Amino acid sequence: MGIEVVRYNYRLRPGSTAERTLLDEWHRCRFVWNEAVHQNKSGAKLTFGKLSKQLTASRKQSSWLRAGSQVVQQQTLRTYARALDASFTVKGRGRPRFTARKKTLPSLEYTRRGFTLRDGRLVLAKGVSIPVVWSRQLPSEPSSVRITRDSLGHWYASFVVTREAEPAPAASESSGIGVDWGVTRTATTTDERFDLPHRQHRKRCAAELAKAQRTMARRRRGKGTTPSNGYRRARKRAAKVQSRAAGRNRHEAQAWARRVVDNHMMIGIEDFRPRFLAKSSMARKAADAAISATKRELIERGRRAGRKVVMVRPAYTSMTCSRCFARAKQPLELGERTFRCQACGHTACRDRNAARVVLAVAERGHTGVDDMSQT
Repeated sequence: MGIEVVRYNYRLRPGSTAERTLLDEWHRCRFVWNEAVHQNKSGAKLTFGKLSKQLTASRKQSSWLRAGSQVVQQQTLRTYARALDASFTVKGRGRPRFTARKKTLPSLEYTRRGFTLRDGRLVLAKGVSIPVVWSRQLPSEPSSVRITRDSLGHWYASFVVTREAEPAPAASESSGIGVDWGVTRTATTTDERFDLPHRQHRKRCAAELAKAQRTMARRRRGKGTTPSNGYRRARKRAAKVQSRAAGRNRHEAQAWARRVVDNHMMIGIEDFRPRFLAKSSMARKAADAAISATKRELIERGRRAGRKVVMVRPAYTSMTCSRCFARAKQPLELGERTFRCQACGHTACRDRNAARVVLAVAERGHTGVDDMSQT
């Protein structure tokens, strides 16, 4: 068995003083990030080393920055440098942007020099001590920790640890499965036993969410004024409803991905990008399906288990026959749910046929339908 690097997440219970200290630390890190973004927009070509030197000079001049931990501020610059490098190397990744106080949730990164674990508590730099809800034991000494807060105001600690990789369940070498994403059914596979239905968790919570949002609208004050306690309570109620629906989707995605990975050695996945659906009439239903989160969970779990995961471009998968691989001359309308091949007469469910095409492309070592037609 090998060694793998994973994250272990735990709930934190900070008191009012510790929470205020964490927020102050976050505002300092946000200032450091925004200053780096500003210099980049001004045309300065600064590396991580130059930014670190500037941070050291700024801390000498500003008592407000010195009141915070230099470790977490350096990690903020390191994260910024990685994001800037990725904007040049990763297709579609934009430049780092300004972090707004009202639109961004706090996130702090501490290396081993910036925290210790003492008597069941997490002790951060500058003496901030926070109780941890230890739901399970850490497998090894953590190398870093990330402190975050969600939309409900709950604080969490994510420790980076190493552990022995669990052996993946044995599966037949010839077992493979193709996955096609959709809105009516979240995932359609080549084997209907592994289909993931659309549970519509957000739709069932829609009435409760709408009630909370109407309360927010009634109690909203003008810009520049402090929100009322009633508005804050309604906002928290709306966030709780959304978090509950997202948690149900996440649980189902994890259970489904585990079942698919445990039973198949090769997984062909349609590389579907549901971002464009946000501007369509199916935006609400697409968000309820949580395709991106489910797809990410399947990819990560499959690669961690040592399965062969092949991403297949979605172009022409719905227009190609899974039996004779003849391509239809015109794309199918969304209302047409049955695929009929004019060449061989094959008839099948549209999504099931597309899943079989995805699997056939993956088995031949290609990443798209056009690659098969060229060989």
